[in-house]
Amino acid sequence: MNKSAQIGSLLLAIALLGVLGVVVVRSPSAAPSGAAGAVLTPAEHGLGRVRVEVLNGGDVSGMARVGRDALRDAGFDVVSIGNTAALHPDSSVVIDRVGNREMAEAVAKALRIPNVLSEPDSNLYLDVSVLLGSNWNPEARRP
Repeated sequence: MNKSAQIGSLLLAIALLGVLGVVVVRSPSAAPSGAAGAVLTPAEHGLGRVRVEVLNGGDVSGMARVGRDALRDAGFDVVSIGNTAALHPDSSVVIDRVGNREMAEAVAKALRIPNVLSEPDSNLYLDVSVLLGSNWNPEARRP
């Protein structure tokens, strides 16, 4: 399968997940927030408001939007989305920007991203940055 066919298949899968995600997230059979394996909201973590930026670094159209929607559904305040030229476009990473790694780990858990770094930057008006690489699978984030 050539690269353009793979990208087309991924975009179709993302679109379908967006439609199906509304049903899954709002389904009454979904696990309560305190259940084992469930993702807790920032308030349930005792974190308060967590301001997040989501950046697409993986050259797959629409990933930042899908990440934004997933985080907003989980109770995070996504203040911006966009694209970035990532150093490692295949890898996803969550970056603590204020010296509170717990916030970044809560975001990483919501998106099921194992890589968390701490790089505080007082010039940014946000708590956490998310760089989505082309390996990020929005389907894998579902509990």
